[in-house]
Amino acid sequence: MNPVYNAGIALYSAAARVAALKSGKARRLVAGHKQTFPRLGDYAGKQFDVWIHAASVGEFEQARPLIERIRAQHPHWKILLSFFSPSGFELRKNYDKVDCVVYLPFDTPANARKFVEAVNPRVAIFVKYEFWGNYLSELKRREIPTYIISAIFRPGQRFFKRWGGMWRRLLRCFTHLYVQDRASADLLRGIGIENVTVAGDTRFDRVAAVRSQRLDMPYLEQWAAPFTMIAGSSWEADEEIYLRWLAAHPEVKIIIAPHEFDDRRIAALREAIPGKSVLITDIMQKGRVDDDVRAVIVNCFGKLSALYRCGHVALIGGGFGAGIHNINEAAVYGMPVIFGPRHNKFKEASDLIELGGGFEYHDLDSLSSVMSRLCASGQALSKAASVCEKYIAGNIGATEKIYNLIFSENNPEK
Repeated sequence: MNPVYNAGIALYSAAARVAALKSGKARRLVAGHKQTFPRLGDYAGKQFDVWIHAASVGEFEQARPLIERIRAQHPHWKILLSFFSPSGFELRKNYDKVDCVVYLPFDTPANARKFVEAVNPRVAIFVKYEFWGNYLSELKRREIPTYIISAIFRPGQRFFKRWGGMWRRLLRCFTHLYVQDRASADLLRGIGIENVTVAGDTRFDRVAAVRSQRLDMPYLEQWAAPFTMIAGSSWEADEEIYLRWLAAHPEVKIIIAPHEFDDRRIAALREAIPGKSVLITDIMQKGRVDDDVRAVIVNCFGKLSALYRCGHVALIGGGFGAGIHNINEAAVYGMPVIFGPRHNKFKEASDLIELGGGFEYHDLDSLSSVMSRLCASGQALSKAASVCEKYIAGNIGATEKIYNLIFSENNPEK
């Protein structure tokens, strides 16, 4: 790889080690990297049939339908799952549909050679935004079929800049690119990348599968009537606005799933909520929700996607930071979705805004305007809900398409 790129990776690695002195997240990352090769050592001399890399939790949800499809069809294949983010690794380190879960070491030339040699995959699959130069170059050098799935591209990305030659070369390391939409395919073909197929987004398949599962808390669904907002992956910047709106509307209940839920975060949130709050773990233990509870706080992983069935409107967090979280998890239940202004990287957000099922807010006034329409008119709420439900249903099927295309050509059993 380019020396400047390698210098940047080295600097990033050093910065992570310094940050680990104070940051728990960075400390987990550095400690996790030290365990990668010992974990892989348990498989010494054995070839992984499939290596799938997901940056974090969101990308894992895109990879998951494909992993489960592979496992169902080929129960004896060896599957490796790697993460870059501690949040992804910690949540899914015991995921039972793969044989091994590891952190992906920093993308230095030495790490890439050592890792690919240890894994020796028959097929490598990256998810959405993962473009690690040394890993991709090493896979190409070894002639290992390498794919990216559920990818999406935008004109402002570095691949399409005049100075982006190095990044364009990385794209040529992929055997094939499976993208979410026609616009991405056109952008790639505009820079000479022809090995591209519009296959859609596997997250639609994942949320459809989750919806088919029952929520074993009927008492919570009863409590949520007649109108409940669900704040999914909520950040402080979101809460500063929607909790003010909630204080002025005592008839509305809320389920809040904060993006992080350490003790300090939960205590501050409960202090800010207008009315009585209770933790979801306490509800699960008691098996009921008291009538005077105004807010339920989700303080554990793995519940939010199922809890959306209890709500009527979803406010998705992250839109005042790096970007919104998964709006499909809510939309699949026929829920209008509301989110902050930083959603331009998310095709589903733009689509739902255009169709009338998604709504942007940027301050208290804009949130009040949206909620007034949805709360005051059953017809408006029903119309927006129908848009969301139909949108999800119309985009299911990417997993099967990708599976058939990849493994019809590169079946590890051949």
